[in-house]
Amino acid sequence: MFTGIITDIGTVRALTMKGDLTARIGCAYAADSIDIGASIACNGVCLTVTDRGTSGDGAWFDVSISAETVSKTNIAGWAEGARINLERALKVGDELGGHIVSGHVDGVAEIVAMAEEGDSTRMTFEAPEALARFIAPKGSVALNGTSLTVNEVDGPRFGINFIPHTKEATTWGLVRVGDRINLEIDTMARYVARLREYDAA
Repeated sequence: MFTGIITDIGTVRALTMKGDLTARIGCAYAADSIDIGASIACNGVCLTVTDRGTSGDGAWFDVSISAETVSKTNIAGWAEGARINLERALKVGDELGGHIVSGHVDGVAEIVAMAEEGDSTRMTFEAPEALARFIAPKGSVALNGTSLTVNEVDGPRFGINFIPHTKEATTWGLVRVGDRINLEIDTMARYVARLREYDAA
């Protein structure tokens, strides 16, 4: 489990195909603090560490990524040098600063508009139709692993305001219109919708 509070910006150092896709990701974490088998959310996708170490460029860890995961996320668009949001798994006693995030991406949204509002940036996203009903004004979503609050909803489109700190501490200062973004809906929203289906039956 994760909180959606990004703790590092990693760099994709290498991508190799050996049955599944293997990604080597450079990070600021100490290599000896990363356990083999640990879960790290990479742009919101919960991935398992298969190796780790240190090179001249600093610490790194490897993750194996199945074809199913590639097909359901924006990982197909990763390239060497790409910057990605990282978050290590939540530990008992850690502060829950965002909201509960599983790291299981539900689909891919697209940035369809961006506008500067003072020091902040307002972005409009378009979600897949099947997921749009789970997104509500003032509700939470995880986008590329970042816990964010929805400002407004208009059909499959929804808006989010990014303050300067968020843009600096994550990759949100690097995105552009047309970028495809990993979307995980709030688990509570999913259960509420499910309960309504039973009530209506």
